[in-house]
Amino acid sequence: MAWGTPNRERRVLKAGHSSIAVTLPKPWAEAMHLRPGDLVVFDQNDDGTLFLKPAPTSNAPAGVAPYLVQAPSFDTEGVLERLIVGAYRAGHDAIEIRTDTALGPDRVEEVVAAARGLLGVSVVAQEPNRVLLQNFIDPSKYGLPQLVQRMKMILVAFLDEMEEVVRRRVRSRRATTLEEEAKKVLSLLVRQLFLASRDWSLARRIGSPDPRQLLEWRVVVHSLEELGAYYHEALTLLSDEADKIGAETATGLTERLPELQARLKDVVDALMHRSLERACEVYQASSGGDRIALDAKRNFSPTRGPAAGRMARHLLERSALCVDLLAELAIDRAVAAGSETVLAAAT
Repeated sequence: MAWGTPNRERRVLKAGHSSIAVTLPKPWAEAMHLRPGDLVVFDQNDDGTLFLKPAPTSNAPAGVAPYLVQAPSFDTEGVLERLIVGAYRAGHDAIEIRTDTALGPDRVEEVVAAARGLLGVSVVAQEPNRVLLQNFIDPSKYGLPQLVQRMKMILVAFLDEMEEVVRRRVRSRRATTLEEEAKKVLSLLVRQLFLASRDWSLARRIGSPDPRQLLEWRVVVHSLEELGAYYHEALTLLSDEADKIGAETATGLTERLPELQARLKDVVDALMHRSLERACEVYQASSGGDRIALDAKRNFSPTRGPAAGRMARHLLERSALCVDLLAELAIDRAVAAGSETVLAAAT
């Protein structure tokens, strides 16, 4: 929601004999539906900044109506699941599905599977023409840094599993599980960002004290989502052709996978710990991504086998670009903190 760009300066006014007051920007007050006499509540940070929001009204409804998904029928596979995921990511706690025609067994299973794939969601009511899902997660309990670190652990597990497949030439037993875990964490991350964008107090409690940082977080989440997709595809390709991996390809991968893993850990840690010096170190090291991609083209060209070529392209080129973007964001976040100055040595 855009509230315009009001003057950021406000003069402190005298109110009564011993009180002082300051006016609120009109676009913000109108967007919050504030009127004279309404109450506001505020949270105070350690640095003295305040975050304001309208106080809950006594005549507010006790509960929020479920997000309603209604259609004569749902015949196309995947549509219901995507609608449920979309409603969850957008911040809805209750999702109700209604149809004129009773849901078939396949669609019911699709709804149940969608609920299983989302953290905190359960099917609480089920009828032939109606299903109600409810989310039970308290958003204030899941900080953005905590979830990003969890996603990093899943991505590292992807790389570990790829190395295991290559070394032992066996199919992966964890590809599906890791993909499901990644989707759960990513969906919750997106949900947290949507909720935080509507509640500045929540944004502060889950690790984004300045609401303007939410866009920054969204780019981080998108990059992690792309990494998860590339790693899952690479692991699947390697697993499907585990017995066909040649010695040269195996040697090259076992050399590169630990390097990718180390870079990923360093970059995510720099994102979460906003040190400008550390961010600069990680960014300078990220130039190695170009070398990794070039080595991939030379050592794992598509002519050496479809799986090796596709894996190299997706994992060592595209994923390297995502990690490089995260390294850039680490500098942005550190600069925004504004707590230190670094003089880079000339090279």
